[in-house]
Amino acid sequence: MEPHPSITATYLGANGWLLDFAGGPRLLVDPWLSGPLQFGPGDWLLKGELADPQPVPEGVDLLLLTQALSDHCHPPSLALLPKTIPVVGSAAAAQRVRSLGFQSATALRPGERHDVGALTITATVGAAVPQVENGYLLDHPSGSLYLEPHGFLSPDLPARTLTAVITPVIDVGLPLAGAFVRGRTALPQLLERFRPATVLASTTGGDVRFSGVLAGLLQVQGSPSEAAATVAAWGEASPPCRFIDPVPGQPYPLHAS
Repeated sequence: MEPHPSITATYLGANGWLLDFAGGPRLLVDPWLSGPLQFGPGDWLLKGELADPQPVPEGVDLLLLTQALSDHCHPPSLALLPKTIPVVGSAAAAQRVRSLGFQSATALRPGERHDVGALTITATVGAAVPQVENGYLLDHPSGSLYLEPHGFLSPDLPARTLTAVITPVIDVGLPLAGAFVRGRTALPQLLERFRPATVLASTTGGDVRFSGVLAGLLQVQGSPSEAAATVAAWGEASPPCRFIDPVPGQPYPLHAS
């Protein structure tokens, strides 16, 4: 008989996830649900559009934000949510959602914790874009999960076994500036550090279309198929690890190893 899932993860495209922990709570992470995404001074620099907008999830207990950048803290999507939903985020993200009218926003800096019922959220060192933003360790009696949307893994995090890791699996960068998403580089480190039962690819999925000056300059290394091979090769000498390149809108049950 298939065990009951400890966590159910539903990908929303880009950086967005809906995480259901058995017995609660229900977390909405970095949602970009609909509407265009704009970086910098205008659409001419970089504009993103979702091929498949997602409906607003119901019954959300907490909004969890890793960064204040618009692809994590997307004003048109946040405008669709009730402002009574509690928010936990990086210092910059908490400040931004307060300006958008959210009534309760808790800022966490790396190393700080916040409890939501039986769930403990621990902020970890994330990407510097340019200020240091957050990753998160999520610990619940039914399972545990690590997520960071740019592939930045703090060397200070101790090794442990997790139910799942949500991470990009490719490197994305710009000439001279270097990689600002380091998923391909980070994947072997994440496997070794956390020995997860499941790896879910994130950040660059959901068929996002980009236009503008910067779109033509983006440099990509790696692919989901390469990541799947990396996970499979690692699993030959370790407990089996499942790799998922998720389809937006499809729930994936996760089980502790």
